[in-house]
Amino acid sequence: MPDGNLSGKTFVITGANTGIGRATAEELARRGGRVVFACRSQDKTQPVIDEIRAATGNEELVFVELALDDLGSVRRAAEQILESEPAIHVLINNAGLARVPGETQNGFERTFGVNHLGHFLFTQLLLDRLRASAPSRIVNVASGSHYQAKELDFGLLRGPTRTFSGLPEYAVSKLCNVLFTAELARRLDGTGVTTYSLHPGTIASDIWRSVPLGLGRVARLFMKSNEEGAETTLYCATDPALGEVSGRYYDSCREKRPSKLASDAELARKLWQQSSEWVSVD
Repeated sequence: MPDGNLSGKTFVITGANTGIGRATAEELARRGGRVVFACRSQDKTQPVIDEIRAATGNEELVFVELALDDLGSVRRAAEQILESEPAIHVLINNAGLARVPGETQNGFERTFGVNHLGHFLFTQLLLDRLRASAPSRIVNVASGSHYQAKELDFGLLRGPTRTFSGLPEYAVSKLCNVLFTAELARRLDGTGVTTYSLHPGTIASDIWRSVPLGLGRVARLFMKSNEEGAETTLYCATDPALGEVSGRYYDSCREKRPSKLASDAELARKLWQQSSEWVSVD
């Protein structure tokens, strides 16, 4: 897959209307890729699509409604994409939230439900199309916060957020992203579909919109821009040098060893099995 001209390649990106998702989508569009914006709100996404279309001249930009905290919405979005896209060359699971307590419509801890479980189901439903489009890639935007997760207690993944800050739940959800990527790689070995997880850096994006205003302003002084944050996503999605590797974790466009817990193959298998049961897929 060339990292220059991307014409003829189709990219599906969750959360592509803001933050590093938008920066990623704009760069892919500039390089000629067809980009499917899988986002919650058409009202908020269509103006972004129009702006990117005007800036790049790329007409191959489409919206699909996707609410990751609603598994029914995930299924409808995947169905629409499978109807409209004969090929999917790269799936970028980018959308995420932090410090937004609660639970999903299906009764899961909200951060886990959006950051992992919704993406797990979305990926499963698109997997046959990705296989048929090989060589293809799945890129999961994780976080260095996964190093802070000291255990994966499946009993805490149902029901509302239990901590005040929500940061322990965020770390667990990002751990799940890395584990999911590794297990995908094992299960997709030999299919031509490769997988990658990554830390985009600490980004001044909307994911921190729930942080108190004053603290958020100070914190942003030490954060990367969305464009800088998109660099590792773009690297994993398009760089030809990565075409022969899979299941690895990246930071600043370089491979990095994930946490010991994130490297636990048995835990990754258990997460896959439990996630499959929860979303009712084989």
